[in-house]
Amino acid sequence: MNWQELLKNLENGTLRAANQDENGNWHANVEVKKGILDVFKNGTNTEFPGGFVDKDNLAVRGFSAQEGVRMVPGGTSVRPGAYVASGTVIMPPAYVNIGAYIDTGTMVDSHALVGSCAQIGKNVHLSAAVQIGGVLEPVGASPVVIEDDAFIGAGCVIVEGVVVKKGAVLAPGVRLSATIPVYDCVNERVLEKGEPIPANAIVIPGSRPSSSEWGREQGLSMSCALIVKYRDEQSDASLELEEALR
Repeated sequence: MNWQELLKNLENGTLRAANQDENGNWHANVEVKKGILDVFKNGTNTEFPGGFVDKDNLAVRGFSAQEGVRMVPGGTSVRPGAYVASGTVIMPPAYVNIGAYIDTGTMVDSHALVGSCAQIGKNVHLSAAVQIGGVLEPVGASPVVIEDDAFIGAGCVIVEGVVVKKGAVLAPGVRLSATIPVYDCVNERVLEKGEPIPANAIVIPGSRPSSSEWGREQGLSMSCALIVKYRDEQSDASLELEEALR
């Protein structure tokens, strides 16, 4: 497959940068990620209207009304090779990078970033200033995945291949990475490194004592995330979050 076909198939959703297996685990599509890197190799820097310079084969995408995507004017960019399903709303300014996948019914709010190859499910709410990290290299590294019906609060940062399972709710300001521990206060355990945020978990920002003796003597603390509750299938995400934060 050449890079032109790759971009077309990514944009129509028949090809994805990550796939879910029968056990619900996500894996990077290495060949797709290699193909995306080839797109950059086959492009030449060129000037676009407005003083922008990018690869000539990566001009910003536009949408027609027939595609069912509502992209409000005001500085939003969607790069080629990103899939944006009908029913998606993108508020300005926002940025959706190459290889990203955004399923139907999802809201991408102002100042939100959907990084390269990130996978966003159905009916997800990405609130203002949410940062969903991207990853192209190493090609075997899995991207960030936000599954269906998740609610990501304002200013959350999710990077390094973290998976947020279906229906989870993240309070504003939660930061998740491969090195930030997540404490499940309901089940009284610490999630294993690389373990997904469980389905229907309500997560808030937290802190823990410094890992060094000197740091503890200074009263220093380090960032963590706390699962304080699990919502059921019928509960309202915003109401559950408000209650958890009280």
